Amino acid sequence: MHKRDTQLSKAISLALRHKPWLFELELDQDGWVDLDQLLAALRASRSYWADVSREDVERVMAHSDKQRFELQDDRIRALYGHSLPVRLQKTPASPPPVLFHGTTDRVLGLILSDGLKPMSRQYVHLSVDRETAVMVAQRKQGKLIVLQIDAERAYQDGIQFYSGNEAVWLADTIPPAYLIPLED
Repeated sequence: MHKRDTQLSKAISLALRHKPWLFELELDQDGWVDLDQLLAALRASRSYWADVSREDVERVMAHSDKQRFELQDDRIRALYGHSLPVRLQKTPASPPPVLFHGTTDRVLGLILSDGLKPMSRQYVHLSVDRETAVMVAQRKQGKLIVLQIDAERAYQDGIQFYSGNEAVWLADTIPPAYLIPLED
């Protein structure tokens, strides 16, 4: 993805996931906002975005390695990662047998005693492959640790999972019994 598209993705994430008030946007209860309102807000926020268009947003969505946004008719919303009180209603789904979570040694003890919790997000974010979990963990401070989640057993035991996109699964919490630290 080009630098400008990456910056646009980050700006949209800020507007839809974290700080809509900075853009004078009001999300509905499901996190939707009119695309034209978002575009106008981006244009007003910085001269850099003066010419941002629907096509730019669609291109960012099409070329993103993670499907972060959903466009429906003339409305857009973030699919996951909100630090806002907006809680998207997700339909529980059967996850892949194994999922992964990237973390560091700094919090491993707490995770192994208390499980994975959403912290400042609405859901725990899980990766479908180890490589993605490694990429997530590399953004954090400390020695990289990848946890394998026995998602099949957790699901059978009543833990709710939700599809975020093709690379990300979500859960409310993952108790420690389903976590296995992997060795490098």
